[in-house]
Amino acid sequence: MKYQVAIIGGGPAGYTAAERAGKAGLSVVLFEKNSVGGVCLNEGCIPTKTLLYASKLYDSCVHARKYNVSAGEVSFDLPKMIARKSKVVRKLVLGVKAKLTGANVTLVNGEAFIVDAHTVRCAGEIYECENLILCTGSQTVIPPIPGIEKVGYWTHRDALDNKEIPRSLAIIGGGVIGMEFASFFSDLGVKVTVIEMMDEILNGIDREIASMLRADYAKRGVDFKLGAKVVRLEQNETGMQVYYQSGAEETCFEAEKLLLSVGRRPVTQGFGLENLSLAYTGRKCIKVNAQLQTSVPGVYACGDLNGVSLLAHTAVKEAEIAVDTILGKSVGMSYRAIPGVVYTHPEVASVGKTEEMLQKQGITYRAVKFPMTYSGRFVAENEGVNGMMKVLVDEHNKVLGVHLLGNPASELIVLGGIMVEDELDVEAFRRYVFPHPTVGELFRDL
Repeated sequence: MKYQVAIIGGGPAGYTAAERAGKAGLSVVLFEKNSVGGVCLNEGCIPTKTLLYASKLYDSCVHARKYNVSAGEVSFDLPKMIARKSKVVRKLVLGVKAKLTGANVTLVNGEAFIVDAHTVRCAGEIYECENLILCTGSQTVIPPIPGIEKVGYWTHRDALDNKEIPRSLAIIGGGVIGMEFASFFSDLGVKVTVIEMMDEILNGIDREIASMLRADYAKRGVDFKLGAKVVRLEQNETGMQVYYQSGAEETCFEAEKLLLSVGRRPVTQGFGLENLSLAYTGRKCIKVNAQLQTSVPGVYACGDLNGVSLLAHTAVKEAEIAVDTILGKSVGMSYRAIPGVVYTHPEVASVGKTEEMLQKQGITYRAVKFPMTYSGRFVAENEGVNGMMKVLVDEHNKVLGVHLLGNPASELIVLGGIMVEDELDVEAFRRYVFPHPTVGELFRDL
């Protein structure tokens, strides 16, 4: 069986590469050992956002009186929320499969093993290929905390399938995953404690924005322990004791459940990667160039495996670039304007440079800041909430970074990304007519 393109991994990078190559007329085989869609579709982005929307809707009903609306007795059914989440995932997986079928992609369900750069073995069959695209994704990091093997901890996958509400939840890690689950469970009335080793949550997000989000959740009852390292865990009859160290002092608190969200690492074991003799970066990720080519001719690495940006939308773009390179199009990948979004309530979104990055690099900049309440639409829909838009510009008013706190930041950030990617100045958006009233009009006020 000979193909022009063989792809290992059916997540966002893998299925995007397969569909794009297939539509271009190339013969394609895609190997996936579980379900197409990868972590993002099956146990990450989509199921998380499905549940977050449900908890946001519940929270909105609970606080409907702010808008002079009486919602009566409000309740939620977690098992049915989980069932709907699973239904959404199934529907989207079927959609991905339909796209692959439409692009004439051969989908092989099984564990692929790399024999060499042009040969893959799966389920006893040998597949030859001219080009090999590696899209194996990432996996949850389990930190070596003493006692962790004796407690019933959750990973994000466990939390997404849990059908009982715990009285209290400890979340180790205040990054994107940790904060999104803090949002979900706190909205449903769970006492949440977030333990973060850094001195602020959401490392990599604009520090001022992250601080504002943390303050908002602290008012809702979420307890944050910053600059704290979990040193050991002990199980008891009612839950577990979480011992953490902050400075020289060691303290503990009790929680019924524990969620680990300290990060993810590329999947590099179990599929014959060692047979390729690839070059790696200092972080033990596969080294690639702007065309996503590895050090071995004809072999590409897209998505989390190359460790550049562990985001689904980055993986999709990288996959498109890799296939375009195979097709003879010399387009390079740009990481200048990769948006990052935290789907809390309110949302956080960021693109380009942060103030901390610019200060570290010694780049002169000016911060333009104003509350989201400058938008009539935002005021009408967000009672008692200010939000923030922060735009960082250089001495020529060219946009270097855009950072948002407030709904719908996830939908607005692409406007900031356009400005950063195309190196536009703040005058650029004044040429366009924005519909009124919209929150996006704020970009015209820069």
